[in-house]
Amino acid sequence: MESLEVPDGHRSGFVALAGRPNVGKSTLINRLLGQRIAAVSPKPQTTRQRQLGILTLPDAQLIFVDTPGIHEPLHKLGEKMNEEALSSLQEADVVLALFDLTRPPNEEDGQVAAKIREIQGQIPTLIALTKVDRVPDDRLSDRRAAFRTLLPEADFLDISSTRGDNLDELIESIKAVLPDGPRLFPPETITDAYERDIAADMIRAAALKNLRDEVPHSLAIRIDEFEERNEHGAYIEATIFVERESQKGIVIGKGGTMLKTIGTFARKEIEAATDRKIYLKLRVKVLPGWRNDENKLKSFGFGRSGH
Repeated sequence: MESLEVPDGHRSGFVALAGRPNVGKSTLINRLLGQRIAAVSPKPQTTRQRQLGILTLPDAQLIFVDTPGIHEPLHKLGEKMNEEALSSLQEADVVLALFDLTRPPNEEDGQVAAKIREIQGQIPTLIALTKVDRVPDDRLSDRRAAFRTLLPEADFLDISSTRGDNLDELIESIKAVLPDGPRLFPPETITDAYERDIAADMIRAAALKNLRDEVPHSLAIRIDEFEERNEHGAYIEATIFVERESQKGIVIGKGGTMLKTIGTFARKEIEAATDRKIYLKLRVKVLPGWRNDENKLKSFGFGRSGH
């Protein structure tokens, strides 16, 4: 990739975000970029593959790497998601670990902290305690102290992606430990993801928001057609894959109502991300056991070789 020269003292590098599922990594990137590029939902494991969010400032270019949440895997898909996250940490110039202040540290937070300890001293590491706006004042001190025990030598900063608390300070802290270097992407670039990949993520996020717990993580999305119709719009056809016939019925819903709801949510999100009119058609198919099938995982782009 050709670098773009800028004045002396410019800093640039890759900032890998680490944390358990649903800790707020994608929400933070969207807020910092001022644009929705990463799929977000209330359910964990919305992010399954890494995606870049590129913030270009006059004196620095911060290339955020949104990674899957580190968790205890239950299938090959989960293993590949963890591999993706850990390799991103090892390749980063800076690691930003996120912990959710709205609840005490759990086992997955401990797993994240253990991975951070492995690279502390080798890669600059910063800690952000997220969702500070949702913690009662009388619990904040104890909650903050509990997370500090996980990584007592690290610098911590309370942040809120929703309210904007300390985000300017977070940017300055990251810039301070980035290496000197030129811009690695043109200044107008905000992500490395193709629009069809963003669309697939947002369809899945729409499903996560609307389906009950036993279905969402059995879903995979394939974009079958992405066609520009005119200068303002695009036509997208996509297939939602599930693992069991019973799940297909849930995704479609009575009289197709659930599938229509998912489509409406997804279309609005894709339109917001791409700034144009979207025509979206969804279908549902059963693909048994895809989360534990190496070849099927590769066909969906999971794993380093398929990314």
